[in-house]
Formats: sequence, structure tokens, C-alpha cells
Amino acid sequence: MFKTLARPQFAAVQSRLFPIYFTVQTAAPVILAATYPRNEGGSLGLSGVLDPANRWSVLSPIAAIFASALLNFVVLLPATIKVMVKRRDQEKKDGKKSWEPAPHSQEMIALNKQFGKLHGISSLLNLTTFIGTIVYGFHLGTLLQ
Repeated sequence: MFKTLARPQFAAVQSRLFPIYFTVQTAAPVILAATYPRNEGGSLGLSGVLDPANRWSVLSPIAAIFASALLNFVVLLPATIKVMVKRRDQEKKDGKKSWEPAPHSQEMIALNKQFGKLHGISSLLNLTTFIGTIVYGFHLGTLLQ
């Protein structure tokens, strides 16, 4: 989308897409925990997730997925939206878009830096979610008979 859409349209799509994405990303580990399959001699559902034998292969990845998704949803998404609103206001004051070539006002430089930092943290949290999902997926693969 970034390469195909104009910047304002891309921002509009992202602003509608990310709340849905982070909601699903936060709910998914809860569903995974609730539907944990029974393994040999093990427990079903949440009690299986909390079983001490599953601490590293099930509980840890699911907890990491949930925590990173929740942080993205309740902390980073609102913070990013606030910075985007401030950047739009600053663009009106400066008469220049945030993505246009330099020079920029000191305020816009600070806002762009803050946006980049939030985006980077969010990307790291998404990577944590991805790695946790892979680890949990490998565990589920060991349950196949």
C-alpha cells in the first residue's frame, strides 16, 4: 500500500486497519489459550496452558503474544495517533508536509523522530508476536500424532 497509494490515502487506510488488527492480535492468544488441545496425560484449555510442564512451550509464547499485542493496542496505538494529529497540525503551521524533503521546523523534526520511535517499538512488538506464534506453532506440531 505504501508504494501504491498516495500518502494521505495510505494514512487513512492505516488509521482504519490498525485498530482492527491490534484488536484481533490481542484476542487471538486468549482464544489460543482457551482452545489448547489435550496432550498425552495433559489438561485441556487454560489448565493445560498453566500446567508447569507447558511453562516454556505454551504459557510463555502465548503470554508474550498477548503482552506485546496489548501494549501495541492500548499504549502505542493511542500515542501514535496523538503524534499524527500533532504532525497534521504542525503541517498546517509550517505549510509543509511531514514527509517532504528538509528543511523542517524544529517541532516537525521532533514529531517525526517521535513517530519513528513509536513505529520502531511497534515493529519490535509485532516481531515478538510473530516469534511467539512460531514457537507455539512448533509446540502444537509436536502434539500431532
